[in-house]
Amino acid sequence: MIETVFHIAYSKEIFLISLLFAFLLTAVAMHVLQERLPHDLGRAFAINGQLSKGKPRGAGIIFVITFIISSLLFVPIEKEYIIYCILLFASMLTGYLDDRSDKPWGELKKGICDFVIALMTAITFVNFNPDFVGFYWFGTFITIPKIVYIILAIILIWVSINVTNCSDGVDGLSSNMSIITLLSIFMIFMKNGSPYGHIVLLLVACLLGYLWFNITPSKLLMGDAGSRAIGFFIAVFMMKSFHPLLYLLAGFMLIIDGGLGLIKVSLLRFLHIHILKNVRTPIHDYARKTLQWSDSQVVFKFTMIQIIASTIMMFWIL
Repeated sequence: MIETVFHIAYSKEIFLISLLFAFLLTAVAMHVLQERLPHDLGRAFAINGQLSKGKPRGAGIIFVITFIISSLLFVPIEKEYIIYCILLFASMLTGYLDDRSDKPWGELKKGICDFVIALMTAITFVNFNPDFVGFYWFGTFITIPKIVYIILAIILIWVSINVTNCSDGVDGLSSNMSIITLLSIFMIFMKNGSPYGHIVLLLVACLLGYLWFNITPSKLLMGDAGSRAIGFFIAVFMMKSFHPLLYLLAGFMLIIDGGLGLIKVSLLRFLHIHILKNVRTPIHDYARKTLQWSDSQVVFKFTMIQIIASTIMMFWIL
């Protein structure tokens, strides 16, 4: 938008200014608006859950809005991306309304919202990217039927939203791992020469602005508004990279941390199969309770594992 309004050419200087703008706008907005956010009630079944009681939560509404503003200002606007921004806002809003609610939303209500958002996202992708309805496998692009891709895209988006949401339980954990995941995706875009690489870094800059306030001991929490929105856009970025299968590596620790709990609960509820009986989920609670890791140890060790997985991913695509 800035290039169009002021008739200036896109440059490295504009790129750098956009990242500084996104970071500073997020940090200032967090400082000014944090007391307007709802306050956490504490989580009875989470390790150290009562430590978060009283802290502002739902900060995701701030960094998602600053991200949308930053990206629309500094990135050439396309119809497809505008639709994704609308769906990102919708994903954030469902989480924020849950954050503000005195009574947590039920799984069915959240599930319906996730399905609608995922379906609209999948249809949008197929409509705007007809030549990339499929995935790369060892350098060869494999095309699949559109209906199959839509189903798989819905699964990817639902999984990404929920594992990212479940991994948000330790100060700095979800945001740190998400940043590593996003930087991994950025490297794919760099290889492809896609403008979405700029968008990825803008989201990283906004997350860093939030993380400034979320490092232990945190002053505020992203809440479902943030974790669900991050999970949504990670899935979108993976689809736009045209390497959706690499989510297994790019989001490895998000999947392990949040995904094992989802598998455990789903198998028990629907198939009456009880696995991981002695493993507390999310895994970050198992690490703190059973392994006696401190919060800082959980964050740094999980982050290191994700860096290793992301490095393997980079060797995969190079």
